Amino acid sequence: MEITTPYLLFLGDVPDPLAAKTALGIVDWRPEWCVGQLRFVGCQADAGIPDMTIAEARAAGARTMIVGAVNAGGVLPDHWVSTIVEALDAGLDVASGLHTRLHDNPSIRAAAARWGRRLHDVRHASQRFDTGKGTRRSGLRLLTVGTDCSVGKKYTALALERGMRAAGLDADFRATGQTGVFISGRGVAIDAVVADFISGAVEWLSPDAPRDHWDLIEGQGSLYHPSFAGVSLGLLHGAQPDAFVVCHEPTRTTMRGVSHPLPTIQQVIDLTRVCGYLTNPAIRCVGIAINTQALDEETARATLDEAAAAHDIPAVDPIRTGVGPIVDRILQDFPYS
Repeated sequence: MEITTPYLLFLGDVPDPLAAKTALGIVDWRPEWCVGQLRFVGCQADAGIPDMTIAEARAAGARTMIVGAVNAGGVLPDHWVSTIVEALDAGLDVASGLHTRLHDNPSIRAAAARWGRRLHDVRHASQRFDTGKGTRRSGLRLLTVGTDCSVGKKYTALALERGMRAAGLDADFRATGQTGVFISGRGVAIDAVVADFISGAVEWLSPDAPRDHWDLIEGQGSLYHPSFAGVSLGLLHGAQPDAFVVCHEPTRTTMRGVSHPLPTIQQVIDLTRVCGYLTNPAIRCVGIAINTQALDEETARATLDEAAAAHDIPAVDPIRTGVGPIVDRILQDFPYS
């Protein structure tokens, strides 16, 4: 799949920034690809780039409109359809990471056909996957896991790619969600893979590699989340990680979208080790990534220091402090890498 840049990011009328995490993630990691954003009145997210109409974005060079929003169930709201059709009529391709296929909407499909525009449903892979086998693969793998969904697993993996490459390591980010696919240009939206093939899809995404190569696999959901634990477990088994990093948001008391209490970092470390042992008995935790965006500097530093002391592993905020201490731990624990 090749999606033409630059992008116009469509945020619609999402209720909060987390619901626009696809658009915000693209801006954070590929700002040079983004000419502007399109928002409806009442939108509660802002990607920090110019607001534009479709005509203005087309004049500014945009080639593809990205539906940069997420929601429960990945549905396409009916009142967004006319805007997508307008973009196609204006000469833009359209790409979406929602579960609802653009191709399944008659108005959108007709507009694309009318003008010869391309529709990209990135959550629906054309690749066929085998069931996972759990056979040991060469190379090294790191998986980001979480105490909840939307806690920074993608950002942590991307920051580790940057930090590990700067340290001279051979490392590649492996996308397992729609935003990561937009950022990296390759990947699999794991939550749209039929359950029997989740671990096999991750094995395909991260195949045999040279002994010193690291695949940094983007985690999804949480082993403790009642909605997404199945995806998280299949991803863990397929990733066969040598190392994992626990991602956490310290201001939450319940997991996103449900009333279940947030697990502790230690609970996630312990359960990840137990479940991960199936495909890699040598699995180990090399760090904690805490999203301290909601904390002031002093509280953030204290939170990181407390977590590092409590678990005897580095604790960082990938954006605020960088991932240097985790990279150092990887170099210490895997000297042959």
